Amino acid sequence: MITSLSINNYALIEKLSIDFSGGFTSITGETGAGKSILLGALGLVLGKRADLSSLKNKEEKCVIEAHFAIGNYNLQAFFDEANLDYEAHTIIRREILPSGKSRAFVNDTPVNLQELQELSEFLLDIHSQNETQELSEEKTQFRIIDAVSQNQSVLEAYQQLLKNYKATLAEISTLDDQKNNLLKEQDYHAFLLTELQAIPLDQLDVEELEVKAQALSNVSSIKENLAKSHALADQDGVGVLAQLAEMKTVLQRIVGFSELYNQLFERINASYIEIKDVVAEIEAAAEMVNEDPAALESIQQLLQQLFTLQKKHQVNSLPELCAIRDALEAKVSSAAHLDENLIRLATHKAKLETELDLLAHTLHANRIKAIPLLVSQWTTLLADLGMPAVRFDISLLPKDSYLHNGKESLQFLFSANKGSELGLLKKVASGGEMSRIMLATKSIIANYTQLPTLIFDEIDTGVSGEIATKMALIMEQMSTNRQVFAITHLPQIAAKGQTHYKVYKVAQAASTQTQLKQLTYEERVLELAEMLSGKDPAASAINHAKALLN
Repeated sequence: MITSLSINNYALIEKLSIDFSGGFTSITGETGAGKSILLGALGLVLGKRADLSSLKNKEEKCVIEAHFAIGNYNLQAFFDEANLDYEAHTIIRREILPSGKSRAFVNDTPVNLQELQELSEFLLDIHSQNETQELSEEKTQFRIIDAVSQNQSVLEAYQQLLKNYKATLAEISTLDDQKNNLLKEQDYHAFLLTELQAIPLDQLDVEELEVKAQALSNVSSIKENLAKSHALADQDGVGVLAQLAEMKTVLQRIVGFSELYNQLFERINASYIEIKDVVAEIEAAAEMVNEDPAALESIQQLLQQLFTLQKKHQVNSLPELCAIRDALEAKVSSAAHLDENLIRLATHKAKLETELDLLAHTLHANRIKAIPLLVSQWTTLLADLGMPAVRFDISLLPKDSYLHNGKESLQFLFSANKGSELGLLKKVASGGEMSRIMLATKSIIANYTQLPTLIFDEIDTGVSGEIATKMALIMEQMSTNRQVFAITHLPQIAAKGQTHYKVYKVAQAASTQTQLKQLTYEERVLELAEMLSGKDPAASAINHAKALLN
């Protein structure tokens, strides 16, 4: 339950701090006094979006802090999953900065609004007049029936499967589109790939091919120069080798006279050996050089093919051409892979449909059992609230598609008076009847949930007198095992509160402020009397107020 609320710099509230107790609490105040401001502040704590208009002083930040006692509500698992520090006394703080930015904290740990909203669903249920109108919407009606059906775990499993199912359908659709596009381009891609696969791209060395082509194109010049080089080196008597041999002979005669002469001899000898080896290689190279027009043409054709392919695919290198070939291979073979994936997804889709059908059937069966129980409880409660002839006709209509709540829609018919035809709730129920139905609904659902706190915002719209007293008794009964707040204009409901707060405005020199205070017994008597007969109540109104309190 909520144990305290502090508000700083929000709307008409400069600073407010209030403690709350369990049980049934009533909140009253004149129209426009600021009851909606309290709900707005609580809404921010629960994760609603905020803007700068929320700030009373635009130069200072707004801070709203609410304390909750949650030790009895089994929320440890939620906190663990959300990576939040669990505290039996949990503090939620919301800050709105002058810049317009908003921050939220749970036990001093920063959280985003989605996490705050998820947590708030376990803490507070604020019933407003808008929610009364939502009672006529199918999703709200399903939520009511599923609460009585105890369908929560089954529904969560179904909705998770449905999410997977929709993701699978989307993936199948994407793959189908890819396959269709691939089939349209399959022939062209296959032609391009055949061209590239005709050449062993991975085994080619372009630089080496160009060198070979250059050599084959100049065979005559190469042979001529190799022969000339060989002649210069090995010509009898005057060749380089003959001259070096003569130098060796001359120097060998004086090697014994000096180490220097010996070194010179060794160097000449080494040069002779090296030149002799070079001459042998020149001779061997000359013997290997032969004209090969066929090889030259083959290499030139291969280089021309590479050049043509590079130009066609707008690349400048062999690695880029290989990359294009690999991509084309992937595209050509991907159609087959797509078929495999589509078969796998179709199998998965069929499996999900089987599981969804089973869960949808369970949801339906539980609802069929719960509807008579729900109608019986509604009828009993609404009879006490002045609607003894009320009738409900709730039908579950099967659907072929998978909807958010199963494979069925809901038809919710209602009649408040004997002899009246059944009709859609939103068309035939008055505002007062809707308020009573909603209160009865909250009372029923409270038996199937562990929600710590219920806040009713003027649920008494359109009712008065004895009916208001009956409504107050229902709220009082609900408060025996949870915290209940009622923001009300009816003295019958306000009087039932174990604690009574009043919202009022205080006009100051430069501004108007909203305040909230807990009333004493005497103040409650006066407040109720004024609600009964207006300002300056007569003695009869005061006596009536005391009677209500007693």
